[in-house]
Amino acid sequence: MTMSTSLMLFTRDLRVRDNPALAAACRADRTVPLFVFDDALLDGPFAAPNRVRFLLDALADLRESLRGRGGDLVMRRGDPVTEVARLARETGATELFLADERSAYARRRLAGLEELDLKVTACPGITVVPPGDLTPSGGDHYRVFTPYWRAWEASRWRPAAATPRAVRLPPGLTAGPLPDLTALTAGTPSPDLAEGGETAGRRRLARWLRDDAADYDEVHDDLAADRTSRLSPYLKFGCVSPREAAEAGPTGFRRQLAWRDFHHQVAAAFPDLPRADYRPRGRRWNHDEDAFAAWCEGLTGVPIVDAGMRQLQREGFMHNRARLVTASFLTRDLGIDWRRGLGHFNDWLADGDIADNAGNWQWVAGTGNSTRPDQVMNPLRQASRYDPSGAYVRRHLPELADLEGRTAHHPWTLPPDRRGALAYPPPILDLD
Repeated sequence: MTMSTSLMLFTRDLRVRDNPALAAACRADRTVPLFVFDDALLDGPFAAPNRVRFLLDALADLRESLRGRGGDLVMRRGDPVTEVARLARETGATELFLADERSAYARRRLAGLEELDLKVTACPGITVVPPGDLTPSGGDHYRVFTPYWRAWEASRWRPAAATPRAVRLPPGLTAGPLPDLTALTAGTPSPDLAEGGETAGRRRLARWLRDDAADYDEVHDDLAADRTSRLSPYLKFGCVSPREAAEAGPTGFRRQLAWRDFHHQVAAAFPDLPRADYRPRGRRWNHDEDAFAAWCEGLTGVPIVDAGMRQLQREGFMHNRARLVTASFLTRDLGIDWRRGLGHFNDWLADGDIADNAGNWQWVAGTGNSTRPDQVMNPLRQASRYDPSGAYVRRHLPELADLEGRTAHHPWTLPPDRRGALAYPPPILDLD
């Protein structure tokens, strides 16, 4: 009797729970879970140290979960199509399963895989609602969020996929080692980067649901409270199922996941989203290298902006409200091209998702899907509203840690003798 063998190519779905592609692959008699370190992604901005470190955490955790079910995670490096073809010949596999991604890169990868002598099945699981499942009448995708949100809330989500109890490998297969960080990237991760992996992600989700989810609508914009879910990097790498998180979270949190899906369907319809204006406005950008460098290093002299940028460097994460404020300051106040800000965020964010990052930057810059493209976020008003006590600023700017209350947002108003003692620069522009 011939044993059926399938391949499971993990990409951005690094989990065993609610993973439709893995569940489908494990219906075969033998399953080969595979992850390929793609040289095309490791040679460039995608190999940001924070994301590589988070990825390695996730892969180590996934390997342990598979080994606990009798299997293993086969690791290879090179071109995914070439490595899948080689492993299929080695194991006699006839089917391949993977998550359904819609980025331009993922489409090229899928097209290459479909040329192999394998039955290829792309399964949902990257988003709650796959791009293209919801379309407006007379269009291929939603361009405005609110009608998309209504359709998203009314849609029927796929059922949860079963968690495999056993993963049976073909005999004699060499899994391969998990590479060191230094073999994949030359940089150093942020010192306070969160631990990656499904175990850590599910632990964070459970803790947030228990302690903070009920108050989400009231506290998610509170910078000092820091009570957002912080699930974004786990969603980026698929360590946590977005469908499961949406099902468990409150309405306001589901709305944020719907924004994530919204940007994914925009990027699927407009693959140039990270590079070109979605809605060109003919804006002429400044090229002030000193101002851009000050913004990157958190040395603009505007505390709420600098606190966000310092948090980014230290944690590989930034509070969502701070992301909006820092992006608005760069594009609206300094007049610097949103693509430069996008690139800097990509260098540091563990959750640097192409569709979400580009979609949000374009939204703030007024070139994307915002219905108020001329909106400007005054950083001082944002600070007064979302960090009224100055606690967020003092937490991330040690040079201002000893200031009292709201003075942390206005250090330039201190008397000259006190202001001169601060190791903090004056504002690089007149905020009035």
